[in-house]
Amino acid sequence: MNKPLKVFRNIVHLATPIVGGTLIGRYATQNARQDYQKEQNPPLSPPGITFPIVWSGLYIAMGIAYTVARDASKDKSIPILHYTQLGLNFLWSILYFRYKLRGAALIESYALFSAVIITAVQFYKANKFSGLIMIPYAMWCAFASYLATGSWLLNKEE
Repeated sequence: MNKPLKVFRNIVHLATPIVGGTLIGRYATQNARQDYQKEQNPPLSPPGITFPIVWSGLYIAMGIAYTVARDASKDKSIPILHYTQLGLNFLWSILYFRYKLRGAALIESYALFSAVIITAVQFYKANKFSGLIMIPYAMWCAFASYLATGSWLLNKEE
């Protein structure tokens, strides 16, 4: 592959999580802050402003991890895993915020967490750095599953 095409491809892969997350954020989470303030939240729930800040960093890390892992390995599962977990990531916001399907979003959060763990392990096998920069994402997904569980339990009657 010629160098300009490779650079362009890498830019696209780096930007996909960021652009996708931004679009999903605007589409699905328009009233998220208001909803978050109205709901009962589990202990350790951060202020609402935390989420866009954290997710911005995580989307950047995802793009870097994927680009590095893809370039380091011929393993055909790398793109499949990456785009599966990314799709699940985007789907969660749509289920939870847009359609308020909190039970479905709860189940989906555990599927996402599992997909992120599997992806991080495969990325690590392809390139250690790539796998290691997925750790904060995996930790945040575990925390997000805790928050989704607590929110569902505390608000399921509404």
